[in-house]
Amino acid sequence: MKVAVIGAGTMGSGIAQAFAQCDKVEKVYLCDIKVEFAQGGFNKIKGNFDKMVAKGKMEQAAEDAILAKFECGLNTIAVDPDLVVEAALEVMELKQKTFKELQDEIVKNPDCIFASNTSSLSITEIGAALSKPIIGMHFFNPAPVMKLIEVIAGINTPAEYVDKVNEISKDLGKIPVQVNEAAGFVVNRILIPMINEAINVKYTGVSDIAGIDTAMKLGCNHPMGPLELGDFIGLDICLAIMDVIYADTGDNKYAASPLLRKMVRGKRLGVKTGIGFYDYSNGPKNKVATDK
Repeated sequence: MKVAVIGAGTMGSGIAQAFAQCDKVEKVYLCDIKVEFAQGGFNKIKGNFDKMVAKGKMEQAAEDAILAKFECGLNTIAVDPDLVVEAALEVMELKQKTFKELQDEIVKNPDCIFASNTSSLSITEIGAALSKPIIGMHFFNPAPVMKLIEVIAGINTPAEYVDKVNEISKDLGKIPVQVNEAAGFVVNRILIPMINEAINVKYTGVSDIAGIDTAMKLGCNHPMGPLELGDFIGLDICLAIMDVIYADTGDNKYAASPLLRKMVRGKRLGVKTGIGFYDYSNGPKNKVATDK
């Protein structure tokens, strides 16, 4: 199977790595709007494998074989994939434009399945003006590790697409869960409002950053506090998902916290920018709460 991953950021590179590690995948096209972005995603994947080799968890020959599957470049290199997984920014117009270009101008395989890794947007709306149907194939970060894939059918998604994506997910060693189309699907419909409420607890002065995270770790047995998790996901992603759920439902309980919006405006997005609710200047393991 040949796979094209569109978008080489955190999620895109992780998804590409998950596919490359699968024995049934012979080729992975890692694509982005600039060649250097795609190459950057590949370098991150190589770095992950280099660490595994250094720790004796992988043989060098195995790393070389996996990396040989990759071709990096612009979307235009993805001419013959059997599956396209789009992992671009969470913007409806961008996803629609990307799929239209892929379907009408680039991909020549008539049997190619087109999937989106969207974490909250409507599959039906993304595919409304396209010549071929799409399906939701939502991975979780870090994609090579996390076992869940949400499989989302839009109103025009064929049943055979669902069956095939379920099968591919299992080939990757993942557990697919079929989800009816709704803003945020299952995990993010529950998780992101929880993170948003934790941000509101901070915003209203109920507790400080460390207190909120410690309380949720010890009181709910969560492995990571909600503010730290928000930093890990990316506060911009959290805000985008909250806005999608709020726009879809009109329910004020899904209104984004003013503090979340302020953090995003200030480019304090979490781990990826080096600062969010925690300062990661000395690495994630040595993070320091920013209100200390």
